[in-house]
Amino acid sequence: MKPSSGMGRLEPALFHTFNSVFMIVLVIVTLYPFLNTIVVSFNAGNDTIRGGIYLWPRQWTLQNYKAVFASGTIYNAFWISVARTVLSTVLNIFLTTMLSYTLSRKEYIFRKPITVIFVLTMYFSAGLIPGYFLIKDLHLLNSFWVYIFPSMISAFNMIVIRTYIGTIPESLVESAKIDGAGDFKIFMRIIFPLCTPVLATIALFVAVGAWNSWFDAFLYTSSKQDLSTLQYELMKLLSSSMNSNNNPNVAAGVGMTQDSAISLVTPLSIRAAVTVVAAVPILVVYPFMQKYFVVGLNVGSVKE
Repeated sequence: MKPSSGMGRLEPALFHTFNSVFMIVLVIVTLYPFLNTIVVSFNAGNDTIRGGIYLWPRQWTLQNYKAVFASGTIYNAFWISVARTVLSTVLNIFLTTMLSYTLSRKEYIFRKPITVIFVLTMYFSAGLIPGYFLIKDLHLLNSFWVYIFPSMISAFNMIVIRTYIGTIPESLVESAKIDGAGDFKIFMRIIFPLCTPVLATIALFVAVGAWNSWFDAFLYTSSKQDLSTLQYELMKLLSSSMNSNNNPNVAAGVGMTQDSAISLVTPLSIRAAVTVVAAVPILVVYPFMQKYFVVGLNVGSVKE
């Protein structure tokens, strides 16, 4: 028995209505916390303590951002973070892809044991103290390269990229070899360009991780101010603001009276400004990689 035409037309309408309402609610729930953080960062600190700040500041002020940028070290730390993020991303992508291509070749007899060794590093770690002594023995303490060398290869990224390479037709490689191309030329001319979707996805992961990292700066370069990263400086500022209730001028970081500092800058408002400053650069980069994100991750994680 055929369903009535009225019911047939009603079901798609109900589905689209429910889907639209659900997605709108999801967007609101996801977007509101960040919008509220931006609003709080532009609102006077003492007014924020009163609560009731939602989508528009009650008392506009830039004092929170002045407090964040009051220290001259923040600018050098920003460029250190930029250099670290760019170099880490480029080297990780290139070297991990080269390793993935090597381990994807069936004629390479050591590909299975080497893959097992890399996978084991995802489950077992020597720990913080042995890792510190390793960095020390490599003479990387208080060096910019301590941000780069430990992150040049990623086992998880290698597995994703190698799986993606497995979806590339073997006939392309065989045709190139017949034409006299060597392995490196095949990698640079064929494999690397065809991996663009998954590489864009991995690049986003690596860049976000490098940009947000501060603990390695705390461990390995804390005694050298000119190697401090942006995230580490913001963490120190936030810690200072949280512990300076008895001296608001320290939290403000600018020459102000105690009463004016209390009225404009509080740990809550500083925290909001720090969050915005730390997140904006990555949010600017993300839209350029979004079109590769879903396709690259899906194809790289499931072999067809």
